[in-house]
Amino acid sequence: MSSQPGSSAFPSAADEVVELCRDLLRIDSSNTGDPETTVGERRAAEYVAEKLAEVGVESQLRESAPGRTSLVARIPGTDPGRGALLVHGHLDVVPADASEWSVHPFSGEVADGYLWGRGAIDMKDFDAMVLAVLRDWQRTGVRPPRDLVLAFTADEEAGGEYGAHFLVERHPELLEGCTEAIGEVGGFSYTVSPDLRLYLIETAEKGLEWLRLHARGRPGHGSMVHDDNAVTALAEAVARVGRHRFPIVVTPTVRAFLEQVSEALGIELDPDDPELAIAKLGPIANLIGATVRNTANPTRLAAGYKDNVIPSRASATIDCRSLPGQSELLMEQLREVIGPDIEIEHVQRQPALETSFDGDLVDAMAAALRAEDPGARPVPYMLSGGTDAKAFAKLGIRCFGFAPLRLPADLNFSALFHGIDERVPVDGLQFGVRVLDRFLRQS
Repeated sequence: MSSQPGSSAFPSAADEVVELCRDLLRIDSSNTGDPETTVGERRAAEYVAEKLAEVGVESQLRESAPGRTSLVARIPGTDPGRGALLVHGHLDVVPADASEWSVHPFSGEVADGYLWGRGAIDMKDFDAMVLAVLRDWQRTGVRPPRDLVLAFTADEEAGGEYGAHFLVERHPELLEGCTEAIGEVGGFSYTVSPDLRLYLIETAEKGLEWLRLHARGRPGHGSMVHDDNAVTALAEAVARVGRHRFPIVVTPTVRAFLEQVSEALGIELDPDDPELAIAKLGPIANLIGATVRNTANPTRLAAGYKDNVIPSRASATIDCRSLPGQSELLMEQLREVIGPDIEIEHVQRQPALETSFDGDLVDAMAAALRAEDPGARPVPYMLSGGTDAKAFAKLGIRCFGFAPLRLPADLNFSALFHGIDERVPVDGLQFGVRVLDRFLRQS
């Protein structure tokens, strides 16, 4: 028996989102950072294109390199004179070691009220929410108030060169008319009390600077006394970086967040020492703590080719994240810490972003959250990491993080990003669909 759009034979968006997310989680789209070993991005993009085509939405697939596929689709709105809203999510995930997990990371298993899998919260949950809402709209004849541009991208987990940046630089016509955007890591809840939940909306994110340090020295035999060892020089520099703490700088977004969360929790905020208040935030303290200063963390080391040979060169990778307006200062401070004899190479450099927490779009986010959760209080915050918003902002698009989720009070949400046993609560996923549906109707 065939079914017509709008028929009760079709599942609701809240019901369908679980199956859509499971399907996406079962596609291994691991991004290793190496184009030769990254897999699954084209398969994931083709899955999204198929699901959109089933309800009459045409997609544009764009491939930056073999298998590095992103998708863009446009849903016409009722008012073509308004700027379009970009809704973006990435389809790649970081790798996962199955031996470390309670379930297989690409099984999409539902257990204990959660949907488990690599990408469950970063960010195939939001991808599935968007698909579920738009498929339901297409079946029931709902049109958005303005054009919606959907972008499902490759390569976000390695800086976006093969994904969002490729679209912006090579295919900006697909994003024409977009003035505002929503994407990942925002709109999630932080429970203060049974009748009060703060929903953190991303209005800022730190800049991305991945550096490679190179030390050079005189090669020689490992058995000899050696006072010009590249490995030693590098190790000392890396240790200094790893132990260094940059000065506290409170940006407007972070100040607004701390003021509101301090009021909600009834704790005292010292503007000159915000870490005292941050320490009382429980599971999100680590996430917020990284937004009051620049950071630089060593992540990789490489040197040598034989156990008894002192190499002439040693290298290390440093993951630096800069506050808005602090990029050049960070590099100056870092040079002092590293010392003059170590070469610094930029591997990735993308600026920080910050916008204000106001306007019609923010009002629509707040209204949608409160309609589904009377205890909701939306607050702005800064993401310590980065997203594809860095690419889209190049086109003058005002970017927010808004992928709504109501979370259990005891869930350490920030630890799930790139972590073991990544999972999303099923009821939180369905809550997100309802909020997103309301928001997109009002945006």
